[in-house]
Amino acid sequence: MRLVHNLDEEAWRAFVTGHPAGNIFHSPEMTRVFAQAQGYDPAIWAVLGAEDEILALFLPVQITILDNLFLRRLTTRAVAYGSVLSAPTAAGQQALDLLLRAYNREMKSRLLFTELRNLEDLSDVQPVLAANGLAYEDHLNFLIDLTRPAAEIWGAVRSNAQRNIRKAQKAGVDIVEVEDLPALAEAYAVLQQVYRRIQVPLPDESLFRAAFEHLRPRGMFRVLLACVEGRGIGALTLLLYKGVMTYWYTGTLREFWSFRAGDLLVWTALELGQAHGMHTFDFGGGGKPDEEYGVRDFKAKFGGNLVNYGRNICVHAPLRLNVSQMGYQLLRRFL
Repeated sequence: MRLVHNLDEEAWRAFVTGHPAGNIFHSPEMTRVFAQAQGYDPAIWAVLGAEDEILALFLPVQITILDNLFLRRLTTRAVAYGSVLSAPTAAGQQALDLLLRAYNREMKSRLLFTELRNLEDLSDVQPVLAANGLAYEDHLNFLIDLTRPAAEIWGAVRSNAQRNIRKAQKAGVDIVEVEDLPALAEAYAVLQQVYRRIQVPLPDESLFRAAFEHLRPRGMFRVLLACVEGRGIGALTLLLYKGVMTYWYTGTLREFWSFRAGDLLVWTALELGQAHGMHTFDFGGGGKPDEEYGVRDFKAKFGGNLVNYGRNICVHAPLRLNVSQMGYQLLRRFL
């Protein structure tokens, strides 16, 4: 076995496509998107076998909020948005262990923490993750089965959400798909206002432009814009891969809250996913089960299956992380 940081793209793509747990965040295309986004620095960690077959794949993305030499040490973390991927064999687990041990040695002084966002049940590799300092935490999500008849999907939507969807339609909310960069900029401007209001950092616009450039031509990225009289009041970005449509960044303007555009955006996405042959709608996370989370309440209205695949987190620099968390709470006042 040997550890590598470069892969033949065709072999990489074939490994992800053929693996049951392979998702869009494991793809070469998504890595290319992150590479072109300001504040993001993706890396390739893989282990190859004797015949150069891929046995384990790990694609952490280093994220820095403040690009200052000193502040980078207090704000840089790594997120593996699709978690780890390994061959479902003893050799695959051995390769994953080799990979993570090497990663921890190299990164322990450079990052605050590394987080794996599990999109599948990874019970089989949890012992390997735990042995390498990646502690498991519960984290919920909702998955909607799009293979059912449309009437059945609609019937699973709670009555209050159904009313909101009808209200948005009657109020004249139009959902249009973004087809060009000026419309993408309009959608991003909506997201900026929303994330500024809720005091959460929003990725730089370059992330969405890169997704539009690299993913959209392959049918892997779509953006929906909710409009009232030609003005954008809500936006929803979607990732599509291997039959899964993933709810990505979204938001609606508070002053247009009564139009219920958020509910209509989700329903339109469900219809779009079904029309394009998607089998699953992934709501992209529902928070921790022991914490109140308004976003989870919103997502629950659409009748998805509640799952708990969790996340795994390794804290590399506990003291710096404590300082960073205190600083982040202060920074949020100015976002």
